[in-house]
Amino acid sequence: MTNKEYADLLLPNVEHDWTYYEEKYPKRDLKEGQMVTRFAPSPTGFVHMGSLYASFLDLQVAKQTNGVCMLRIEDTDGKRTVENGVQGIIDDFKNLNINFTEGMGFGGNYGPYLQSDRKDIYQAYAKKLIEEDKAYPCFATEEYLNEIREYQAQKKIRIGIYKKYAKDRDLSRDEVLEKIKNGEKYVIRLKSPGDFDNKVVLHDLIKGDIEMPENDIDEVIIKSDGLPTYHFAHAIDDHLMHTTHVIRGDEWVSSYPKHEQFFKVLGFEMPKYAHIAPISKREGNIVRKLSKRKDEDAAISYYVKKGIPTEVIRLYLATICNYDFEEWYTANPAKSIDDFTFEFNKCPIGVTVFDIEKLMSISKIYFSRLKNTTLFDMLDKYTKEYDVDFNNIINKDKEYTLNILNIERDIERPRKDIGALEEVKSSIWYMYPELFDANTEEYAEVKACDKQIVIDYLNNVYDVNDDQETWFNKVKEFAVNNNYCADKKVYKEDPDKYNGMVSDFCALLRIIICKKNQSPNIYYLIKYLGKDELLKRVELFYK
Repeated sequence: MTNKEYADLLLPNVEHDWTYYEEKYPKRDLKEGQMVTRFAPSPTGFVHMGSLYASFLDLQVAKQTNGVCMLRIEDTDGKRTVENGVQGIIDDFKNLNINFTEGMGFGGNYGPYLQSDRKDIYQAYAKKLIEEDKAYPCFATEEYLNEIREYQAQKKIRIGIYKKYAKDRDLSRDEVLEKIKNGEKYVIRLKSPGDFDNKVVLHDLIKGDIEMPENDIDEVIIKSDGLPTYHFAHAIDDHLMHTTHVIRGDEWVSSYPKHEQFFKVLGFEMPKYAHIAPISKREGNIVRKLSKRKDEDAAISYYVKKGIPTEVIRLYLATICNYDFEEWYTANPAKSIDDFTFEFNKCPIGVTVFDIEKLMSISKIYFSRLKNTTLFDMLDKYTKEYDVDFNNIINKDKEYTLNILNIERDIERPRKDIGALEEVKSSIWYMYPELFDANTEEYAEVKACDKQIVIDYLNNVYDVNDDQETWFNKVKEFAVNNNYCADKKVYKEDPDKYNGMVSDFCALLRIIICKKNQSPNIYYLIKYLGKDELLKRVELFYK
């Protein structure tokens, strides 16, 4: 029996030889420096904050080098796959307006991008290893494997099938044929050429050089169902898709010796590796991994319902991804994330703690930089789904709403009172008579004067056409003429002599208008509400 016949026996019905796939997936036509990255999740649930963080650097470094970032779904572990998990991942990314260059749901010439659709490919390379006497069938039962694990654990030695524990490694072909005739199930294992006493070095682009023992465990490469293990598939996929940089969570650092061995045994050129610190959550003195089951703010749906755009999440991820991004972003308000160059040596090495307050602060800066027209469009779309009544109100007079949204926006230091679209209504409700009339909040405390003074101001001084400077000068002159003091020092000498400071009169106008003692510049509030509405609110205040 030739080596090829032996491989055909162990893995029958493989459609193509491995050389076919080498020709089918030729090297990419890349210029120097262009990166090919991949985000490769398992379909075990929805896209969450950890998923976005893991994919963020993949996408950015590929984009900034005019390279390629793929979405590859690794579903060889059927036990962990959830119903509609694959489509759910694709839909989640598309709903977030996050697009990959190619991959599952995005097309491309290096697919299929679903591992379960690549079974023939993995088996073709497994047959290659069998023909080269670098892999063998292992008939070890689950009972035997459990016994070995228990023994090794008891003796406090390494767990796995290696050296004397790899009892099927040296079976003769006749013995193998006899077992197959007897209907014994088997997996295909690599004949590891490694020696645990030797060292391999991971040249990690983020963590630096990490020395580890060489792998000597005979890893399973093809399971009894014919599908590959993750480690074997990883090497073949990244080779045929010509991945240049593997960016993944640092929980995979310990797997590097296995992956390095697979690349070498298969004769593949190795990609470069960068292991990122996963996002963690602090609970008192304990830091744990962010959990999509325990933490509501891990779910992207949490931000969608609040009306926090994907771009804000990306800005937050950029901030924790490279330590100098925040300073750059602050200094370059007209630029976007894609104008920044991300570097591996600026990524955090240790724990990255998720900070929702930081994210909300970034969100406020983001919203403050939007044009009023952009904010209106976002608000219109959001309220159509989450607050139809408010949507009708803001659209009743779109030009009016645009003016309200533009208050203190086109200035050097725009106001930062909105951190999410759900907060817009609570920020500007008082500018809409129907919302003001329905509001039951108490008025904030304020030093009030006689009602007639306010009415006189509105009837005799107020002019909707005044610019801000003219308006202020008129208010100041009117207040002084009505026994308000313009000089703080003078006022302190005999406060009982006056109705208050000029600022007290302005504060009164603010409370009458919005019930609160904090608001944008009241010049704009008075300008846009109009005299009739203002007089109505005076009556309500003095009721």
